[in-house]
Amino acid sequence: MSTRISVLALLSAVLLSCGSNTVYSEFKDIDSEGWNRDSICAFTIHIDDTAATYQMRLYIRHRETYPYQNIWLFVSDSSYETMPKDTLLFYLANDRGEWLGQGKNGIVEMPMLYQEQRLFADTGDYTIYIQQAMRDTFLKGIENVGFELLKYGQE
Repeated sequence: MSTRISVLALLSAVLLSCGSNTVYSEFKDIDSEGWNRDSICAFTIHIDDTAATYQMRLYIRHRETYPYQNIWLFVSDSSYETMPKDTLLFYLANDRGEWLGQGKNGIVEMPMLYQEQRLFADTGDYTIYIQQAMRDTFLKGIENVGFELLKYGQE
């Protein structure tokens, strides 16, 4: 019996330590009328460890009625003085029209790796900006946009 408790305690510690590398995680709700092309989702993160390597993930939660296979996004970062935008193509469905993410109650969540080994030169606040870059002025079917920052550890 004590072996079973030890194994459960060890498993719990491992699971908790795996989750402890999340530095920041937040979702922004999108207006029910649609995601306006001029609307920008801003996520402000605080960095206090410049020796660590970070992973950045983006998330799109959309309804199953979303009319497209993909979504184009502009992503920029306040750490760059001229704020260059990355243009990202985010696939939400395969060629057969099957959603790629995990779904429940008509909502599908799709994660996307944005930057895998990001280093920050200075401590402080950084803001990540995400904007839809589709041709639609109001992009229908998007429920939430999320951003997550995970710490890998020391270099």
